[in-house]
Amino acid sequence: MHKNFKNIDKIVYGKGAFNQIDDILAAKRDENDKFMVFIVDKYFEGKELADRIPAHDEDMVFFEDIDQYEPTTDQVDNLRDKILAEKGVPAGIIGIGGGSIMDIAKALSLMVTNEGSSQLYQGLNLVKKAGVYHMGVPTVAGTGAECSMTAVLTGPVKKLGLKCDWTVFNQAVLDPELLSTVDTNQWFYTGMDCYIHCIEAESGLYFNAYSKAYGDQALALCREVYLGDNAGQNLENDEKLMIASLFGGLSLTYSEVGACHALSYGLSKILGTRHGYANCLAFYHLEEFYGDAVNEFKSMIEKHNVDLPQGLSKEWSEETIDAMAEVAYNLPHMWNHAIGLDWKEKWTKEDIKKLYRRL
Repeated sequence: MHKNFKNIDKIVYGKGAFNQIDDILAAKRDENDKFMVFIVDKYFEGKELADRIPAHDEDMVFFEDIDQYEPTTDQVDNLRDKILAEKGVPAGIIGIGGGSIMDIAKALSLMVTNEGSSQLYQGLNLVKKAGVYHMGVPTVAGTGAECSMTAVLTGPVKKLGLKCDWTVFNQAVLDPELLSTVDTNQWFYTGMDCYIHCIEAESGLYFNAYSKAYGDQALALCREVYLGDNAGQNLENDEKLMIASLFGGLSLTYSEVGACHALSYGLSKILGTRHGYANCLAFYHLEEFYGDAVNEFKSMIEKHNVDLPQGLSKEWSEETIDAMAEVAYNLPHMWNHAIGLDWKEKWTKEDIKKLYRRL
């Protein structure tokens, strides 16, 4: 069966697009209990962007700290419970931040209309009821969370997304001026999430012409941003990277990620390593899966003097490596794509542990 996936309902793109948010939300404010919830990266609390958030008196604004750890099921459940107890069902949820903040917003939009813990809905098409209107406003570029049908959460048992048509944002606001606050390492790690999405999408079983069309353009933009004559952080490149992120996410949606993302999920679940950084740590050592792309990736690291430490596995116990390998092994959709449907005949947890020991 071919995928029949839902795309974002509406997109506004361009410098200053953030200023249109209030006008866009106006048509939705009479829904449910007539208030909006803004989920914002805590980094912006007390900064200029926080003053520009178009929150009305009846709205709720939460500044969420995602600096050290990725979003959790408990975090989403607690936010949901607080919102429902204090105000009721919102007219909409707006996520302003990076991939983690957008994943929280997507998950929260579903959980305000679905009972029980978000742990119950980690997986494909497990959500019972449509959520509320939700908008994504990325302030970093590369994750593809603005267009994906997945809200990735870490729970007590697994790191896995709430994945269904209802997860996809109703509206994305893509304003490249919002990327100006990103530090160099974060700019690199998150942008490489896009690059790695595209390389993984084209390196496996589910690759196809649809995925290739978006992926080729995303990769071309990434190469301009990170290796071109005008490489580096500037507004022109921010415009390119924001579109690369969108196209990379669309490429991935109709293909799949592979070995790199499987390893990164283990790092995130067991060690709390942030997703883009975890991808970079793993991708650096996966030449047998991604060939020349790994060498190109290393040239990008060198060009931008990015801090990507090596020898981390020397500090990990055998129990830690085993736990990470358990997480990675139990992501069959990724290994199906990377190795083939018979991957269990070719690949074991011991093979995965050997990959982790390279890091």
